[in-house]
Amino acid sequence: MFEYDLKKIKNFSIIAHIDHGKSTLADRLLEMTNTVSSREMKQQYLDTLELERERGITIKARPVTMYYKAKDGQTYQINLIDTPGHVDFSYEVSRSLSACEGALLIVDATQGVQAQTLANVHLAVERDLEILPVINKVDLPASDPQRVKDQIETIIGIDASEALLISAKTGIGISEVLEKIISGIPSPKEPASDELKCLIFDSHYDAYRGVMVYVRVMSGEVKKGSLIKMMSSNKSFHIDEVGIFSPNEKPVESLKPGEVGYLLANIKNTSDVKIGDTITLQKNGATNPLPGFKLIAPVVYAGIYPIDSSDFESLREALVKLQLNDSALYVEQESSLALGFGFRCGFLGLLHLEIVFERLQREFDLDIITTSPSVVYKFTLSDGTVLEIDNPAQYPDPAKIDFVEEPWIKCTIMAPSDFLGAIMNLGMEKRGELTQTETIGSNHLLLTYRFPLNEIITDFNDKLKSVTRGYGSFDYEFECYELGDIIKLEIKVNEEPVDAFSVLVHKTKAESKGRAICHKLKEVIPQQLFKVPIQAAIGGKIIARETISALSKNVTAKCYGGDISRKRKLWEKQKKGKKRMKEIGKVNIPQSAFMEVLKAE
Repeated sequence: MFEYDLKKIKNFSIIAHIDHGKSTLADRLLEMTNTVSSREMKQQYLDTLELERERGITIKARPVTMYYKAKDGQTYQINLIDTPGHVDFSYEVSRSLSACEGALLIVDATQGVQAQTLANVHLAVERDLEILPVINKVDLPASDPQRVKDQIETIIGIDASEALLISAKTGIGISEVLEKIISGIPSPKEPASDELKCLIFDSHYDAYRGVMVYVRVMSGEVKKGSLIKMMSSNKSFHIDEVGIFSPNEKPVESLKPGEVGYLLANIKNTSDVKIGDTITLQKNGATNPLPGFKLIAPVVYAGIYPIDSSDFESLREALVKLQLNDSALYVEQESSLALGFGFRCGFLGLLHLEIVFERLQREFDLDIITTSPSVVYKFTLSDGTVLEIDNPAQYPDPAKIDFVEEPWIKCTIMAPSDFLGAIMNLGMEKRGELTQTETIGSNHLLLTYRFPLNEIITDFNDKLKSVTRGYGSFDYEFECYELGDIIKLEIKVNEEPVDAFSVLVHKTKAESKGRAICHKLKEVIPQQLFKVPIQAAIGGKIIARETISALSKNVTAKCYGGDISRKRKLWEKQKKGKKRMKEIGKVNIPQSAFMEVLKAE
C-alpha cells in the first residue's frame, strides 16, 4: 500500500505528434501497473469520445493515478496528466505541463520528429521539465532509431544517447519506461509554506454533481468540507468530495502537496472554473496566485446555422451542452437575412471548429451549416475608437476607417527537402514571409514562416499535405497584429446584397475571391424566367460579374409564315413582361448553394 511521501510521487505528461503512439503507451502503463484489469482493458482507454478513437487524437485530457512497485522494493505514486496534442489546445497543454515535473517525449521510429512535437517540447523546456526521449514503433521494418536519435539531438537539442527503444503495441520495453520515470523524473519540490495552492489544469461537467475540477496540489492540503476560493473570479465554494482518478473517480480523505486529483463543490456554472486558475482557502488563504494564468480567447470565428429553422432551439441546447465541457467555446446569437437565426461561435482554431461541428452533427443529430471562418481584425477609426470585428456585417463606414490591423502568426513547417519549391510557392500564394531555413539531417528541412492568420485558417493544411504528398507537418503560434489592407467584399444577386456570402479579405485577394464565388454561384443557382446578374463589389465598384441567362419560352412558335410584324409584336410583349418580372421577381437561393460557396473558398 502507498504511504504518502512527497519523494515517492512522480508527475509526468506525454508529448507526441498525432499517431506516434501516445494513447497506446498510456494503455500499456495502465496494464503494467494493474490500474486497469485486463478484462476491462480496451484500446485508447483514456480517450472517451468516439471522435477521439476514430481520428486517433486526444481532444479532452484525462489524468490517471497509478501505483507501481519498483525494483528497489518501494511503491511509488505515478500521476500521468494526459494532454491534447494539437496546436489549437496549446494553452491547455501549457497548464497541464505546469502540473508536472517531467515529460516523456515520444517519437515514431519510422517518421522522426514532426512540427507539432516541436511546439509542445518548447512549452515543456520553458517550464524546466525533465524530458525523457522515448522512440516508439521499433518493431516495424521501416524503423530507423539511430536517425531519429540524431534528429532529436539536432532539432530539439536533448541528449538522446540513452533514449528508450520501445514498441507500445507489442509491449517491448514498457517496464524500462516505468523504471526510467522513477529514476529520471524529479519528485515535487517541498512547498515553501502551508497555505493552500492548487492549480486547475482542466474540468468537466457532470450532469448530476456539477463541475468536476481537475487539480494539482502545489502546497497545503485540500479535504472534504473546506471552504475554498477561486482566485481569478473570487467565488467561494464548499468542497463535497475530493478524490483521485484510478482511472475512474475514487474518493479519498484529502489531497496533499504534489498529488493530482479532482474536487467537487456543487459548482453549477462552468464559467466559474477557469483553466490555469489557483484555488486557495477562503480563510487564511494564499495572497498571490500561481503564475501563468490567462483567459483563453477565441482565434477563429464562424456562424453556425440550422438548415431547418425549426431546429434552432435544439441547436441552442446542443451548444449549451457542449459549452459545459468546453470552456473555450464562445457562443452568441445572431441572425442573417439569408440563413435566418443562428449562432456566432468562437473557436481556438480550425481543428476545434471541425470537432465542434462534427459533435453537433453526431451527438445531437443536427443538420447544420457553417459560414466561412474568419479572424478578428482591429479597426481604428478616425476618432480614435478601436473596434474588434470578426463579422463582415459589422464592417464600419469606410470613410471613417483610419487603419486596419490583422493578426499574424509564426509558423514552423517540417518537410523533406525535395518539396522546398512547392512549399515556397504555397507560401507566396498565402502572403507568407520566409524568415529562416534549417537543414535537418540529410534530407529534411525546418522552415520558419510568418503568415497572416486569415490565409491559413481555411485550406492551408490540406494544401500543404497535398504539395508534400503527406510528409509535411506544420505548427503555428500567434505573434502580433500588423497593418493590413482589409476590405469588405460584397456579393450581390440580382442587385440585392446577400450578407451570408460577404467576406473580409485582403485587397490583393479580393478580385480572385470575388470571381471564384460568382463562378460557383452561377453553377448552383437555378435559372429564372429573367436574366440574373451575380456581382462581386467593393464599396460601389463591381470587380467581378457572371450572368445566369433566362429560361426562354418560344412565343412565336404558333406563327408560321405570314408578316414579320406579328412576330415583332409578340416579342415586344414578352420583353415588357420580362422587364416587369425582373422588377418584382425574387431569386431564391437554394441551401446547397451556401455549402458549395464555402467549398469554393
